Amino acid sequence: MSETPPSAAAGSVSRDDGATIAYDAVPRAPGTDGPGIVFLHGLMSDRGGDKALCVDAFCRARGLPGLRFDYYGHGQSSGAFTDGTIGRWADDAVAVIDQLTEGPQILVGSSLGGWIMLLAALKRPERVAALVGLAPAPDFTEDIMPAVFTANHIATLERDGRVDLPSDYGDEPYTITKTLLDEGRDNLVLRAPIPLHVPVRLIHGMEDADVPWQTSMRIREQVASTDVEVTLVKNGDHRLSEPHDLARLECVLDALIAAA
Repeated sequence: MSETPPSAAAGSVSRDDGATIAYDAVPRAPGTDGPGIVFLHGLMSDRGGDKALCVDAFCRARGLPGLRFDYYGHGQSSGAFTDGTIGRWADDAVAVIDQLTEGPQILVGSSLGGWIMLLAALKRPERVAALVGLAPAPDFTEDIMPAVFTANHIATLERDGRVDLPSDYGDEPYTITKTLLDEGRDNLVLRAPIPLHVPVRLIHGMEDADVPWQTSMRIREQVASTDVEVTLVKNGDHRLSEPHDLARLECVLDALIAAA
């Protein structure tokens, strides 16, 4: 471990269509080794959330490279949220991994980020050292959203191409577009075996009101890796952002780094 933790650097990555993806990166400290860590946030969240900052501090304290970024239409990245799709956000993840990281990476995905994590790993399997899912939500557009919609929601979607859903995490509603739902079907990952062979750690709260903990069990069943561990937190909610939740995440990362 370095005596002086490295300072994070902020910037942006340009995509081919002119969009910019905002990020914060922690450089590797001299004399350290081990994989880097990339954090992938949830829907309508950003790289400034508690879990993202926890991973950032973890990397700085250990002298390891770390990266957190905002998907298109999120945080300080360009674009409108309503123009985003699962495939677009997965491409953002691959772009920042390609341009801003070197060597093997541990991908940490929260909620939507758990889906993006799997898609990015499938596109760059040679770059992935391990996967950590926090209340991961792959296939939520197909498996969770339809059950939330009322008849009025469905009518609004058909008429306007979008519908606003209340959020428990802020004043802004979730604006779900028909494009997001339709394009999500092109990126489903739980309908067939997932050919990834790296260590996988999944943490899910059993009191999660947004993504059922059974989703993590489905990932466990579908992923090809034999090194898969699922931690169910009896009183855990969807956020998993309490101090003890963040401490648990740090322990998981420390163990993966030690094994690597």
